[in-house]
Parts: sequence; structure tokens; C-alpha cells
Amino acid sequence: MNGINSTLKHILGIGGIFMSLYTGQVFADDIQTIEGEYTLYGDGRLSPAECKRIAAQNARVEALKKEYGTIISQDLIQEDVAHGDIQNSNFYALTASEVKGEWLADIGEPFFTTSLGKDDNLIVTCKVKGKAKRISNKAVDFEAIVLKNSTDKRNASTSFKNGDDLFLYFSAPLSGYLSTYLADENGEVYCLLPYSTGDVEEVRTRKGWEYIFFDSKRGSDFGTVDELRLTATEHPEYNKLFVIFSPEQFSPAPVKFKVPGAPPSISSNDFNTWLLKNRHNDPRMGVKSMNIRISPDYSAMDKY
Repeated sequence: MNGINSTLKHILGIGGIFMSLYTGQVFADDIQTIEGEYTLYGDGRLSPAECKRIAAQNARVEALKKEYGTIISQDLIQEDVAHGDIQNSNFYALTASEVKGEWLADIGEPFFTTSLGKDDNLIVTCKVKGKAKRISNKAVDFEAIVLKNSTDKRNASTSFKNGDDLFLYFSAPLSGYLSTYLADENGEVYCLLPYSTGDVEEVRTRKGWEYIFFDSKRGSDFGTVDELRLTATEHPEYNKLFVIFSPEQFSPAPVKFKVPGAPPSISSNDFNTWLLKNRHNDPRMGVKSMNIRISPDYSAMDKY
């Protein structure tokens, strides 16, 4: 394990709920400012931090529903059941709804109010304000899966324990350009792809190919591989992973090496300004974000 990988493993343990900020210019009429509110009634199983994270996420969804509405789809499924010489057909309707808008960035931080309800369970109300746009069919629909401790897709997970390794599976229907960033609760966003060594300045992927990133055993066409091991020693921590892909070449975020040996980073405010600008200029750019939870390994702590 080289020095940079060791440092990366330490840095990624800082993680936290990503509260993005935005104070930049509105780039187009299709990007709107919207607001939402949601109240979460805890049941005693979730920590206060988890309650706030879920309430904020649902508040964003409510804002999108209010502004853009939802798409309701229904599939009718037929099931034929035979009992002896008698055959019956049962029909089931599966209904799903999908929000027609996409949340791009928070404006300021979510505002929380808390109280105690029945059985002293926590009640969290969250209000959010942010930038959003209507979903279009122009963005490329790619596949990005977070994997835990294995490069097998069956080990997909966003829930990690202290010391777990993280890998990323990626595949796209078009050739294009890929970058990946990780945000922590301290307002910093770290560039994970391209790799921090700088051997390769951009990650250009091929149509239909399947890639596994952060696995040094596989080798790489993209320079020296950074391995990612997540840490949380005292309490659960939350990161947010952004996977950004476009068939068009785009300029990377203006990250800087702020701490010796650590991956380059950028403030969440500057990251969101950069991302909004690129998404306005490139309607085919797709972004997938995944919340990652890292828990202390309590069983290991009990040994001491």
C-alpha cells in the first residue's frame, strides 16, 4: 500500500451528511429555485443524525413533487393458478410513481426543528431550498453501483462498517468521460476519479464496457489505483458519492491539494457552482449520487 492510498483511507473516514451550498449565478430558465418541507416521526430506532438526513432528503422530494409533479405507472400482472382440472387467473396491479424533477443543489443549509412525540420519540421537521430542473430524456442513463468488500455486483451496498473497502462498478451505453467525487459533512468534496496520482488526467470509458474502480488487483488503464477503505471510529458517519458521466468531454472541477498526501478537494459551494454550470452547458451529462453510511465496528471495540 503506497502512502497516498493510506492517506485516502484516513481521509474518507471523515464522511458526513452532505449539506451542499449554492450562491452562484442562475445559468438558465430551466434551472429553478424551489422549496420543500417534510416532517419525520421517529420510532426510536434511528439516531438524530439519521432522522435529519432522511427528513432533508424527503423535503427535497416534496419540493420536486410540488413543482414538477409525478409520473404514475401501472403494470397489470396475470397469474394462472391450477387446482386439479380447474384453472383460475388472478390479476395484480403494480403501481409506481416517479418524480419528474431533479434536485441539483441546496441553497444554504437545511433548516431543522425538533421535538419529542409519543414515547419520547424524535420528531424532525426539515425545510429546504435549492436549485432544481425538470428531468429530460437527454441525459445518458448509465449504471453505477457501490460495492462493499468485493468486486462482485451481488455485494452492492451503501451501508459500511469501519474498515470496509469500497469499490465502484460502472458501465455506460455510450463512450464518454467519467469523474467521481465524495462529499463529507465538513463542506469538502474530494476528487476520487481521476485518481489522485495524476498519471491520467481524465477517465474515458468505452461503450458497453464494465469497469471496477478502486481495485488495485485488476490493474488499470487510468493510472495508479487509489484504494478506498472507509473508517468511522466513534459514531456513524455519512458520505455522499457523486458519479458524473457525459459522452462529451468536460472540464474537471477546480480541485486543489490542500493537505499533503490527501486527495485534491474543493468546497461544496464551489463544487455545486461547477456542477450546475456544466449541467446547463451539457444536457447529456448524467449525475448519480449515493448516500453512504459508515458505522463503527462495535464488535471489534468490545474486544478491548
